[in-house]
Amino acid sequence: MLPILPKMDEVGYECIEMWGGATFDVAIRYLGDDPWDRVREFKKLCKKTPLRMLLRGQNLIGYKQYPDDVVEKFVELAAKAGIDKFLVFDGLNDVRNTETAIKAVVKNGKVAEANICYTISPVHTLEKYVQMAKDYAALGVKAIHIEDMAGMMNPKQVSDVISAVRKEVGLPVHFHAHCIGGMADICYWEAIKAGACTVDCDVSSLSLGPSHPPLESIVTCLKGTGFDPHLDMDLLAQINDYFKMIREKYKEYASKRTGVDISVLKHQIPGGMLSNLESQLKGMNAENRMNEVLEEVHRVHKDFGYPPLATPFAQMVGAQATINVLTGERYKMISNESKTYIRGMYGRPSGEIALELKAAVLGDGEMNTKRPGSLIEPGWEKAKTETAGLARSEEDVMTYALFPELAPAFLQKKYQ
Repeated sequence: MLPILPKMDEVGYECIEMWGGATFDVAIRYLGDDPWDRVREFKKLCKKTPLRMLLRGQNLIGYKQYPDDVVEKFVELAAKAGIDKFLVFDGLNDVRNTETAIKAVVKNGKVAEANICYTISPVHTLEKYVQMAKDYAALGVKAIHIEDMAGMMNPKQVSDVISAVRKEVGLPVHFHAHCIGGMADICYWEAIKAGACTVDCDVSSLSLGPSHPPLESIVTCLKGTGFDPHLDMDLLAQINDYFKMIREKYKEYASKRTGVDISVLKHQIPGGMLSNLESQLKGMNAENRMNEVLEEVHRVHKDFGYPPLATPFAQMVGAQATINVLTGERYKMISNESKTYIRGMYGRPSGEIALELKAAVLGDGEMNTKRPGSLIEPGWEKAKTETAGLARSEEDVMTYALFPELAPAFLQKKYQ
């Protein structure tokens, strides 16, 4: 990435999203890179373009809920490292799970933006999405993002939700979609006409399939309209040539699902999760059962109360569907993550969870209805104590607080 960043910085992007999500985990688990150094290196080379991270609310960049003090400290450290914009979301669209993070972003003088995970189900309505946007506006965010994680929205749905949010909330609206459903390009045009101020794109060599629409094509389509961003196509071509080389280098890891897959309109699995699920089944010599798993995802999604299939719920539903298919019996085994969700420890479900699942997990007990983060004991001072002699900075302590099972080996190798 570093060699091409100076040219990317000249393009005029609204921002470059380069951190958050799984990037932190992957850096320490597989690459042996310090993710904090990555931010600083980007910041040195991106002097004009703001850096944005995707922050999973109370889950930060992990797969579980963290204590409030860890959330606050993480935001502080990320802001110091060089993150300018924090795109905050909760996988359940439970706004309560984003409050601590958003307030911390505002406190540190950075830009907080809210991301709403769009889901199509009997319990998700236009009115519900507008109310979410109002709730986020009340927390002080500067923009609302509508995210179509799976590429399942049609143009009318896009136009309706963006128009309604702009009218009722008055904040800038951004739109994000994936191409797997075959409608993203048209949806981007409708989003722009409805008043979206930015759309998320990839350079063409990294676009389409489970990815985003190609930037160069979108820019060309907007020429001669009132929405022309006036980007330098020659510069974009140079950037695209660089990433062609990168894609070729890592082609063995590329998803086979590079075209349109209309089954997404049913199973709603995001592009990134599709490729992960494909890889996991391949590792279990069960790649031929992918379609069975996708069918089961649809049923599990309903049983779980239609959670938006964003991290960690896409993984959770996908894993449970895989277990159901490979064991040959539905819910013979229920994953620990699924049990935690059913107990209400991830937040408020979008709809009703199937009675059989509640009975199996809760027994005679009741589901938690409080904000889960409020039930977790503070963790920052504990992490400092447990990393004495190992951590050499607050960033090291934070890496441990987030991934205590990975951090010791990573930090030992870092300083050996």
